[in-house]
Amino acid sequence: MKEKRIKTKEGIKAVSKKRNGNGTSATLNCRTAKKCGGCRYRTETYREQLAEKQKLVYANLKPFCKVEEIIGMDNPYYYRNKVHAVFSYEKGQVISGTYKEGTHQVVPVEKCMIEDEKADEIVGTVRKLLRSFKIKTYDEDTGYGLFRHVLIRTGKATGQIMVVLVLSSPILPSKNNFVKALRKEHPEITTIVLNVNDKKTSMVLGEKETVLFGKGYIEDVLCGVRFRISSQSFYQINHTQTEILYRKAMEYAGLTGKERVVDAYCGIGTIGLIAAENAKEVISVELNKDAIKDAIYNAKANGIKNVRFYQNDAGKFMMQMAEQGVKADVVFMDPPRAGSDEAFLSSVVRLSPERIVYVSCNPVTLGRDLKYLTKKGYQVKKAQPVDMFPWSEHVETVALISK
Repeated sequence: MKEKRIKTKEGIKAVSKKRNGNGTSATLNCRTAKKCGGCRYRTETYREQLAEKQKLVYANLKPFCKVEEIIGMDNPYYYRNKVHAVFSYEKGQVISGTYKEGTHQVVPVEKCMIEDEKADEIVGTVRKLLRSFKIKTYDEDTGYGLFRHVLIRTGKATGQIMVVLVLSSPILPSKNNFVKALRKEHPEITTIVLNVNDKKTSMVLGEKETVLFGKGYIEDVLCGVRFRISSQSFYQINHTQTEILYRKAMEYAGLTGKERVVDAYCGIGTIGLIAAENAKEVISVELNKDAIKDAIYNAKANGIKNVRFYQNDAGKFMMQMAEQGVKADVVFMDPPRAGSDEAFLSSVVRLSPERIVYVSCNPVTLGRDLKYLTKKGYQVKKAQPVDMFPWSEHVETVALISK
């Protein structure tokens, strides 16, 4: 196996090609990357950015544990299974793309090297249809116009595609003909949803939706479990790396079939349902009611009967469990980028699990939370960084924390 030596502040480190991606010396050859600001590492090679992310995780976790070698991608392109395009006018022409960093100025994008290629093709077709159907795009400044965004979600394992048309009004002119024309160009589309966002807000999606074609959701398979994904569901954007991340989390959990597991921040149930095969029972908690509906559906669709779902604040729920004398052997936690607050962490400590598996998308807040847990009788055994977002500065890390 070939190795490349990467020089970091921590010294010379051998990084395996096989485990850490293809070792490409190419940079991101994208014409719009500089304008949109979405890819921070556009001028670095993939090997160099892996080294940077390794240093970032190491700097934040070195007081607590050994940091394993970061796992990169063999092909770090076109990985995003969720693609969002904002629509506008420029010089009398319909354009679509992304907001320039820190502004509401739309940077036209025809092809993005980190987005699903078929999704970009569909966005291009929507641009053409807006012109032929004479549909006005929404103006952020004046509040006039109809067509705001397109959101496309793709099931990498199933090939299913959802197209969400985000409008400022529930009325899409020539709706049936528009849908028919879109499907004629892209018969691979499995569902089309009209989402209404009539507020002056930076949020992409509104609350009201109408299904124009198909079931209104797609499905994907992750670690052998089938999941239903609606327009607003949280679902990791990099299928390949998510499987690696979650399998590492299961390895760290060390489940033998005898454990009671708590899946905090469970979303649509991904981690808990994957863990269920090797656990005695799983208790999954999530505040978002729509996510809980999807999670319950996912459990039934997979015939998984040893998982219970609760719509509640995870911290409060675990505190109630502790007060009632209910114990947990393993707690999975996968908080947002801000990490967990002290109230949540104290509830984990009160519940007193033997092992905590912490999935983090921010090494800085992970380090902060580990500092709290290590003061409360826990020890961090090891941490594994996984490159979920090539060409961006973000990195996921899974940490094993034991009593």
